[in-house]
Amino acid sequence: MSEAVARRRLSPDQRREQILVAAERLFAERPYVEVSTTELAAAAGVARGLLNHYFGDKRALYLEVVRRAALLPTLEDVPLPTGSLAERVDAAVHWFLGSITPERATYLTIGAAEGIGDDAEVRAILEGAHDLAAGRVLELVGGEPADAASRACIRAFGELARGTIREWSRAETLTREQAHLLLRESLLVIVQDVLPGL
Repeated sequence: MSEAVARRRLSPDQRREQILVAAERLFAERPYVEVSTTELAAAAGVARGLLNHYFGDKRALYLEVVRRAALLPTLEDVPLPTGSLAERVDAAVHWFLGSITPERATYLTIGAAEGIGDDAEVRAILEGAHDLAAGRVLELVGGEPADAASRACIRAFGELARGTIREWSRAETLTREQAHLLLRESLLVIVQDVLPGL
């Protein structure tokens, strides 16, 4: 980052965003324990004291990065699909895969806890995000988001989705189109054949 950019006056919200973007990139590249606060500050173009001012400490910054990466776009951003069940399922998968950035793929597929151990707060953030995503998928395909069994079934589908993302975005053993096909066909079977029997 150039000195001019680093010294530019930003609003508190802009400065906070600048720090988060730099932290997302570094934590996506390396495990938590391998990233120092000095590196985080340098990548964001700020003094170390500003990291503490905005986030308290490195762990709090990391938790905010995980929280942000785990959230999917809201359904207000995507009109609920109409048409056949196959079309609604295809729209749900398109919505989900369209929200995946390289940083988000890292947090979704490695459990965001690589290098930080079995952290209860990280686990709670991810479990909350997975449950929210299951509810949104059910809304998109015309299911009943409040039904506990349906929601559990779609959360289980989420494990397949995260494995598929890992194969596509990290291992590069699947193309995006192949990932879409796998998830679309799997979700269609679940919604069409499994959910009605629950």
